[in-house]
Amino acid sequence: QAQLVESGGGLVQAGGSLRLSCAASASILNINTMGWYRQAPGKQRELVATITRGRTTNYADSVKGRFTISRDNVKNTVYLQMNTLKPEDTAVYYCNAQRTYALGATTDYWGQGTQVTVSS
Repeated sequence: QAQLVESGGGLVQAGGSLRLSCAASASILNINTMGWYRQAPGKQRELVATITRGRTTNYADSVKGRFTISRDNVKNTVYLQMNTLKPEDTAVYYCNAQRTYALGATTDYWGQGTQVTVSS
């Protein structure tokens, strides 16, 4: 059973918008940080945006002002609203959820990835 289920990827023209969603299974307890990472062909996976349970956000410089991350703590779901998309945003986008344990240890969970393709 997938523990992180992503949706919302697709093909869009430059300047367009997409919204990604990622729902975490209820079996993952004590999720603190959730976020999105991406990996373009031939490149390493990179951080796009993260959000804590308290809704503190962090963005990569390349997406600031264009992307907005949000979450619903009741639904254990994180969203990524992507506006003014550029061809360089083309990548597989991965959802991440970080579970925190009592003594501060953490475990990372990853989604299967969703393709975002931005045409010029």
